[in-house]
Amino acid sequence: MSSNKVVVIGGGYAGALAANHLRMRADVDITLVNPRPEFVERVRLHQFAAGTGQATVDYGTLLGEGVRLAVDSAAVIDTFARTVLLASGRTLDYDYLIYAVGSTAPTPPSVPGAAEFAYGIAEFESAQRLRTRLEELPVDAPVTVVGGGLTGIETAAELAEQGRAVTLVCGRSLAPSFGPSGRRAVARWLSRHGVAVVEDAMVSEVRPYALVFADGTVRASALTVWAGGFGVPELAAASGLQTDELGRLLTDETLTSIDDDRIVAAGDAAAPSGRPLRMSSYAAGPLGAQAAGTVLSRIAGTEPAMIDLAFSGACVSLGRRSAVRQIARKDDTALNAYVGGRIGAAIKEFTCKFAVTRIRREARKPGSAMWLKGGPRREQPAPTGREI
Repeated sequence: MSSNKVVVIGGGYAGALAANHLRMRADVDITLVNPRPEFVERVRLHQFAAGTGQATVDYGTLLGEGVRLAVDSAAVIDTFARTVLLASGRTLDYDYLIYAVGSTAPTPPSVPGAAEFAYGIAEFESAQRLRTRLEELPVDAPVTVVGGGLTGIETAAELAEQGRAVTLVCGRSLAPSFGPSGRRAVARWLSRHGVAVVEDAMVSEVRPYALVFADGTVRASALTVWAGGFGVPELAAASGLQTDELGRLLTDETLTSIDDDRIVAAGDAAAPSGRPLRMSSYAAGPLGAQAAGTVLSRIAGTEPAMIDLAFSGACVSLGRRSAVRQIARKDDTALNAYVGGRIGAAIKEFTCKFAVTRIRREARKPGSAMWLKGGPRREQPAPTGREI
C-alpha cells in the first residue's frame, strides 16, 4: 500500500489533534514537528509562571500509535519540492502539510525597552524566565502587567492572590472582549485583591525598574510582565505563502492555502477568507480536526468540508478559586451575562482539562472529536490575549 506523507508543523492544541485525526486512514505517514519534547498547555502558563501549577504534558500520553514526533523547528517550507527544511538541517518530504504553528508574543515588541526589560508570558520559555525572576523578587516589590486582555488579567490575578503588589495596565479597557457585567465582575475581583487597574494608558518605554507612559508619567516597576497582544511565527511569509497583516496563512473556508492546495492551516495561524477565528484552545482543536479532515478528503478525492464552528463564550481565571465565564452568541459576540465565582472556576478548570482530554481521546479513537457547530463567522478584533 502506498503511503501519503503528511507533515504537521506545530504540536499545540490544533497540531496534536490534527496528527491524531489523520490516523483515520491507515495509509498516512504522519510526522509531527514541534520545537519542544513536551506538549505545552498554554492556557496554564500564567499558573506555571506564578508557581501555582504546571503547564507541560508528556507527548507519549497524547499521540496515537504511528505518529512520529520530530523535536525540531521548521525553518522554511519549499512548496515546489514539497519539503520542509528543519533548523537542525534535516529535510522532511511531504505530500500534504498541516500548518499549525500557533501564536507567539509580538516579535519584536514595538515599545522601546520591552524586549530587553519586560518578561513575556506567551511561550513556555518566557514563562519559565518569568517564574525564575518572581522567585528572586520580594513579595512586596511592585509588579506591573501590561495588557488588559484575558492573558494579562489571569497573570495579574494569579500574582495578586499570592499577595504581590500588582498594577494592571490596559491600553484600552479591561477585558474588552467581555460584556459589561462580565467586565464589572472582573474589576470587582481585582479591586478586592488590591490590583491597581490603569485603563486607557499607553506605555511608551520600559526601563529596568520603571515604566514610562505616553503622557510622560513614570511608574516604578521592579518587574514588568508583557501581555500586550499576540503575533504568529513568520514561517508562512518566509516561505513565500500569502498571509494576513499579522502573518496568519491565508486560506479558503476548507482551511486550504490560497496558494497551494497541498497546504492546510489550523489554529491561531490560520486566516480563512481573511477572517480568522479568535485565538483560543477552544477553536484550535476543532480547526485541527477540520484541517486533518481536509487532507483526508483530498487523499480520498472527495470535497473537503468548510469551517463550521460555533462559540459559546470565553473564560478568565481569577486566581485558583474564582473565574468569570462570559456567555456569548454562536458568532462569539459577548452577551451581558456571565457565570462567576467558584462555579466559574470549575467551568474554567473543566475546559482546560477538556482541551487536553480531547487530544487523548482522538489518539484512542481517531475521528471522535466533536464541537459546537452552526456558528456564523464575524470579524475578529486584534488579539489582546489568547483565551480558553
